Amino acid sequence: MAFTTPPPSPLPVSAPTVGFDLDMTLIDSRPGIRACYRALAERTGTYIDADLAVTRLGPPLVDELINWFPAERVEEMADLYREMYPTTAITATPALPGAREAIAAVREAGGRAIVVTAKYEANAKLHLAHLGIEPDAVIGDLWAEQKALALREHDATVYVGDHVGDVRGARAAGALSVAVATGPCGPGELREAGADVVLAGLAEFPRWFSDYRSGDSAARA
Repeated sequence: MAFTTPPPSPLPVSAPTVGFDLDMTLIDSRPGIRACYRALAERTGTYIDADLAVTRLGPPLVDELINWFPAERVEEMADLYREMYPTTAITATPALPGAREAIAAVREAGGRAIVVTAKYEANAKLHLAHLGIEPDAVIGDLWAEQKALALREHDATVYVGDHVGDVRGARAAGALSVAVATGPCGPGELREAGADVVLAGLAEFPRWFSDYRSGDSAARA
């Protein structure tokens, strides 16, 4: 576990709202997304390197599709991908270690756990329902700084994500940025982007969260 020094801030409230990213934070979406890209390639007759695509998850779907389709077809292909997604990606996607426990830690503290993701909201909800993960709210279709809109609306004081875009979203919202090194961005890259805290994964979150709520200096340094 490695932490960076956060900016000065007041002690956390007793029952905070914590936001979580979805892909590669709560769920390992690579198997499902790989399957969906392969199905899309087969259906359209267009080459897509699905193995490469799943190494750069985080940004919106259209940012990946532009690598494989002409610009004028990207929105059409995004709609087709989203239509195919429920039958190709949901059951293939597991929760990441510690995901359920992280949500439970927030709930047990009397707080609210929300999911704020760039994923199409309906498909995000399907993932969570399939895995039996029940956050207090799910907000989709928001990327990087756009995530601050939902975080501020729900008064989130902490945002947990795996990508530098998640760090930017947290900071834009004035929330503590807790990064997990389970996605495409390594610990050094996350720290350089401004993450206040870097954890190896969500399995470390409950202990960190308990220390954070108690004002333990080790959790804030």
